[in-house]
Amino acid sequence: MKRREWMQGTTALAAAGSLGALMPMLARAQGGDYPKPDATLRYVVPFPPGGLTDVMARQIGQQLGERWKVNVLVDNRPGGNGQIGADLVAKAPPDGNTLLAVTLTHAANVTLFPKSPFSFQKDLRPVALLAGSPMLIVVPVASPIQDMKGLVEAAKERKLNAGSSGNGTPPHLTLALFNDLNKSAIQHVPYKGGAPCITDLIGGQLDVVFSNIPESIAHVKGGKLRALAIASKTRYPLLPDVPTTAEAGMPALQVENWTGMMAPAGVPDAAVQKLGAEVVKILAQPGLDERMRQQGFVIDARGPDRFAAFLADEIARWAHVIKAASIQPG
Repeated sequence: MKRREWMQGTTALAAAGSLGALMPMLARAQGGDYPKPDATLRYVVPFPPGGLTDVMARQIGQQLGERWKVNVLVDNRPGGNGQIGADLVAKAPPDGNTLLAVTLTHAANVTLFPKSPFSFQKDLRPVALLAGSPMLIVVPVASPIQDMKGLVEAAKERKLNAGSSGNGTPPHLTLALFNDLNKSAIQHVPYKGGAPCITDLIGGQLDVVFSNIPESIAHVKGGKLRALAIASKTRYPLLPDVPTTAEAGMPALQVENWTGMMAPAGVPDAAVQKLGAEVVKILAQPGLDERMRQQGFVIDARGPDRFAAFLADEIARWAHVIKAASIQPG
């Protein structure tokens, strides 16, 4: 073999060897070794089973399990306004196998719980935004209040009360934002859940509720409640005759009880990016949007970077509302 040919062959072998050594590193950089084939992903939902957050988490968990051929366990850890489950995930090993379902409540908790045993912004990192569920402003069907303008006028003329599913919950925060925007003083009445709150609204013990859609839509369709507006940018397909808050003259009153996914802060970037991209693909499947809409959701898929920006804005927005209304955790 001539020396030149020998040198070329040697160089090629060296290059192949170097590429072979680099392949595992490249795979890791792209999240190729995440998750492990025998992994069990633990998706912590810090609320009881059956609620909006739980429904979406189970949908995503099932899809992830099927697509990645791994086990996905949805673990409900309710309590502490969502803080118990969040604390568990914040302190979990940073291997990407423990995930957290988060909502608007967690963005508010940053201000509500300044002495939390974990830092929401430092100990957890955004993976994906999944969907939102806009708030619906409802009154009893027998109420003289016919629209949002009428609600503002009534609030200035007499004492009104508004129920919610508890202190610091999205219905309470939406009420506080309404009061802040309109310089009104509708009295907050906290309940231990959305269902008893809506029951009392139908019975006339309450004047208005800034409600989660699934808790009130059946009563609107059934003629027991009147929907004044929906707090979103566009009309809700299942309630096409209900105006948006912008159409009703309150463009700043837009509130969605969104849900997203987070992971411990130490999870590698490659794993977070891979997981976030997969979740976005799942949410883009044909037909899923309509199925989720029937359960009260509007799909709003965003990967890690866009979710991080959204989350920062939500934390700042609700910090202002909470402080202005002097809201304390229940």
